[in-house]
Amino acid sequence: MVALILLSGCATAVSTPSITSSSESSAPPPASQSTTAAARIKPVSVEIPKIRAKSSLVPVGLAADGTLEVPPTSQPLQAAWYELGPMPGEVGPSVVLGHVDGDGKPGIFHQLTKLAPGDEVLIAREDGSTVTFVVRRLQQVAKDAFPTEEVYGDTAGPELRLITCGGSFDRATGNYRDNVIAYATPKSG
Repeated sequence: MVALILLSGCATAVSTPSITSSSESSAPPPASQSTTAAARIKPVSVEIPKIRAKSSLVPVGLAADGTLEVPPTSQPLQAAWYELGPMPGEVGPSVVLGHVDGDGKPGIFHQLTKLAPGDEVLIAREDGSTVTFVVRRLQQVAKDAFPTEEVYGDTAGPELRLITCGGSFDRATGNYRDNVIAYATPKSG
């Protein structure tokens, strides 16, 4: 079953696989089953040198209404990580969210569309280590065609997804019409 989760700060419709059989459920993918909560190493910051983006990371989960939490648009330079999914460096797709803009200012992922295959994303973790990911592809999709399985589906190894809003702005709804998604894998060697 697929549940609908909204990325509320961007007003982004994001479908994620449900972990229950109810189509009404808004549950996200389960946390990584390969590690215990005590063994998980939390991310503390994200840095993308090519676009000069750097932010601490705040954990987000789900709001009471089933929408995916995001930092307030009054803090457009604050990035967040989806704490109910895999941590960066764990097997599975880790998700980092950021605004394209907010409060009349550019957001942390304002230039995400400028990324290209080969660009690096650095995730610093609370144990002092850094996981370096390499962008493999960039995708812009209509919010009503969000690629749920590509973003949240199981992967054979650690992966990273960077998500923001994009495309044209719909003044009637106050929302962007698209999502921009960068897909990255760990840098080898």
